[in-house]
Amino acid sequence: MSFTTRPPVLQDAAAIADLHVSTWREAYAHLLPDDFFSEEYVAGRHRMWNHVLTDAREDMTVRIVESDGAIIGFAWVGPGIGLDGEEPPRERQLYAIYVSAAHYGTGAGQALLDETLGDGPAMLWVAKENPRASAFYLRNGFRFDGVEQIDPYAPLITDARMVR
Repeated sequence: MSFTTRPPVLQDAAAIADLHVSTWREAYAHLLPDDFFSEEYVAGRHRMWNHVLTDAREDMTVRIVESDGAIIGFAWVGPGIGLDGEEPPRERQLYAIYVSAAHYGTGAGQALLDETLGDGPAMLWVAKENPRASAFYLRNGFRFDGVEQIDPYAPLITDARMVR
């Protein structure tokens, strides 16, 4: 399977938002209440991606990966964010990286990670209940640092911080 990565443009916002919702459904539906993916949730993702792509910041990087003209994944990196006012353990943070389940194992996720973070120091949060994602990050040099939090956007998910 072939794919390409590129920076998104504003016209990609709706497709990225829809992919964001569908990949969350694929990864976390079994951990979330039935009404989690409401119309308001979906509309919120659309507003968020419109904002991210309209008000681009130099300290943030977003990349998408396409196959056969369809967006199949995305990654979003920016400044590290500490918990409750603490200094973040790394200057860069992977905010999100998602690839459609139909494209797992194709190298699309690796291409996104390589393009947005390279192999430099970074931090991220991963759902403890997502062993596939944890294994991916471990293969890429990340390690759990022992810090956990309840996901602020999905209170039934516990996130664990990883750093490299």
